[in-house]
Amino acid sequence: MSPGNVRARVGMLVFLVTSVLAVLVASAATQPGKALPGAPAPRHVVFELQQELTHATGRLQAMDEAGVLSHVSDRYRSDSFTKAAVREQLRLLFSLYDTLRPNVRIDYSTGEVSGRLRGVGMWMPVLSWKHEPEVARREQGVWRLYGNQQ
Repeated sequence: MSPGNVRARVGMLVFLVTSVLAVLVASAATQPGKALPGAPAPRHVVFELQQELTHATGRLQAMDEAGVLSHVSDRYRSDSFTKAAVREQLRLLFSLYDTLRPNVRIDYSTGEVSGRLRGVGMWMPVLSWKHEPEVARREQGVWRLYGNQQ
């Protein structure tokens, strides 16, 4: 696999993992006067999701594969990307970087991730995104990333 393909696949994984539990909360606009689709989530739901997001990004920083995947539904799908693909990509991500710094906002899903390359020690941006749709659902009383299954 070429370095460009590896970076693209890692970037997609980072987007998916750090978007954990980012739902369609239309609290920001892509352009002035143009609102994002969906309705704002109730304040208590946003609070619950923020707590889950904080835990999930903490698990990503700890390089805890099982901890990150516990925030992803077994039925996760975004285009052709499934939970099995997320698992595979997490392993690749953790092999490339010895440290990760996610910064994610729940507004539809906006964020950026930087990583320190293992063995090199150099920090680099891994991925950034703005207003990407992801859906979270309650499964057995827990919020989990379900994906954008359109």
